Parts: sequence; structure tokens; C-alpha cells
Amino acid sequence: MKVLLLGSAGNIGKELRAGLYGQYNLLRVADIAPQEAAREGEEVVTLDIRDFSQVQAAMEGIDCVVHFAGAPDEDTWERILTLNISGCFNVFEAARLAGVKRVVFASSHHAVGFSDRSKRIDANALPRPDSRYGVSKMFGEGLGRLYADKHGMSVASLRIGSYRPDDVPSHPRQLMTFISKRDMVQLVKRCIDHPDFHYVDVYGISANTDARWDNSHADFLGYEPQDNANDHAEAVRALNIIESDVEKRFHGGFLTAIEFDGDLDRID
Repeated sequence: MKVLLLGSAGNIGKELRAGLYGQYNLLRVADIAPQEAAREGEEVVTLDIRDFSQVQAAMEGIDCVVHFAGAPDEDTWERILTLNISGCFNVFEAARLAGVKRVVFASSHHAVGFSDRSKRIDANALPRPDSRYGVSKMFGEGLGRLYADKHGMSVASLRIGSYRPDDVPSHPRQLMTFISKRDMVQLVKRCIDHPDFHYVDVYGISANTDARWDNSHADFLGYEPQDNANDHAEAVRALNIIESDVEKRFHGGFLTAIEFDGDLDRID
């Protein structure tokens, strides 16, 4: 198995590079940002996902692409368009042309962020993006389904919750949405290693007591999260963080409130 990790210099990408190291015949790590030198079994590539030729060159000989590159949060439309939409297309199309069989795509729960938080949701939740960033992740999920159905590619879209560089939840909402570093690595590895699936949306969360996302449809992957945000509940609640009416209404939290000038009464 030869794996290409895109976005390997990012917060999650660095953890994936460390956690996946030594697990495959080749781990090719690629990012536009500087990276540490390659170790045995690794190749380090500098590329910009906005440049199709660079992405295409990185696909040579690869079996599975783990796509974690792009703008990691809400941003200007220009950056979202070029990095998360055009760049995402470049990844899927280059993978298709290279005969890559599987793509693991870093989506986000913000693709369904305007879903009502009082309701548990699963993979059948309708697209309800809460931001330009959420729209780009919805687009990536759509590409994944297209390339699975039309081109026979195996695709996993990970609707990642709240990943923290310090591995500790820092907001009451994160007691529902938190995913730890080791659970993130395990989830990605399960998606790389599973022998066969067509397309699946998976929520990227740990085994949180207060979780509002149902992953039972993806049990076949064998993902067994080891951590629980509830272990930090007392400290988090002691922060006395108050959410606005918009934030606390929806799964997307703070991104739903950015630039919000709508009418809560009209949102079902």
C-alpha cells in the first residue's frame, strides 16, 4: 500500500504523518508549507493543490490519497474557491487519471452546521452548510459521491468535529464534537485499510458521552474511539462560556453566528 497524505504540515496533517509512519510501503507527504525531512519509507513533496500538474505528479504509483489540504476554517471566498473547491477537484481528478483506488477526504461537520442541535443526526442529514467553508466541504462530499458512482473510486468523507492541537476540549459545544489526536489517526487508518467500500460519510468524533452524531452506519469500518470529551467536562463548564442564541441552536456553533443576519424563526 502506497499512501499520499496531502496537507501533511497542518495541525491534523502533522499528527497523521506521525501516526501513519511505518504502516505502509510508502508514505508520501505533501504540503505547500515547509516540512521535516523524509525518514525511511517516506517521500516529502512540496506542492500547491491549486496547480493541477503538481497534484498529478504526486499521484504517481499511489493507492490511497488522504486529502487534508486546503483552507482549514472560514475564509474569504477567493481562498475557499481556489483551495477548497478548485483544489479539491484537482485532487479527485488527478487521482482518477492516475488510477488511485481510494480517497479519504477531510470534510467537516460544518457541511451540516445549520442542522438543529436538539436533534441527533446521521449520514442522512441534509446538507446545511453554515459558512463558505461549510459549502466547500459539502462540495467535496459531492465530488466524492460523483467519483465513487461514476468512476468506481472508493471514498470516505470525514465530517470532522472539533480537533484541538492541545488535545483538550475548550468549549461546552466541544463536549459533543471533540475528536482526540489518537482517535483521528485511528479513524483515518481504518478508512485507508478497510478492504472494500463504495462511499461513506463518517463523523469524526471521539466516544463522547454528549455526542449528537450517529456513526452506526459506519460500524463496518471498525472505528473504536478511545477518548471521551466528558473526561474534561468539569473544567470546560467552569469556563462559563455563554453561546449566543444562534450558536447554541445549531450543530455548527460559532460558524453559524459569523455574519448572521437571518431570522431564527424561519430556520426549521
